[in-house]
Amino acid sequence: MGEVIVNELPQLSRREREVMDIVHESGAATAAQIRERMAEPPTYSAVRSVLRILVNKGHLVSEQDGARYLYSPTVPASRARRSAMRHVLRTFFGGSVEGAVATLLELDETKLTSEERARIQTLIDEASKEGR
Repeated sequence: MGEVIVNELPQLSRREREVMDIVHESGAATAAQIRERMAEPPTYSAVRSVLRILVNKGHLVSEQDGARYLYSPTVPASRARRSAMRHVLRTFFGGSVEGAVATLLELDETKLTSEERARIQTLIDEASKEGR
């Protein structure tokens, strides 16, 4: 299969996005495993229907694993993360990386350890050297 570019894939509904998030977190999952992890799971047949749609849209591939099917993303999580982050930056921060980072640091849940701060500083220093 050729390389799939995230921006070329059809957009996702809320339910499709939830399924994709679960599959990306898992790496691969069956319909039953996906349904178990959904916040408000629909019927099993509804989950299978969403999976069929995602396969048809090119977001997932399936392979038979005994009597069940195992679903995997067509785009690696790292590329999907970059695409999602670009979308968030454009949509909510007008493309401002500074604004996005400031918001992340303002979150109550954000408690950086000294090691995490050091790693982030190293990433900033490396980006500066590369002219980014």
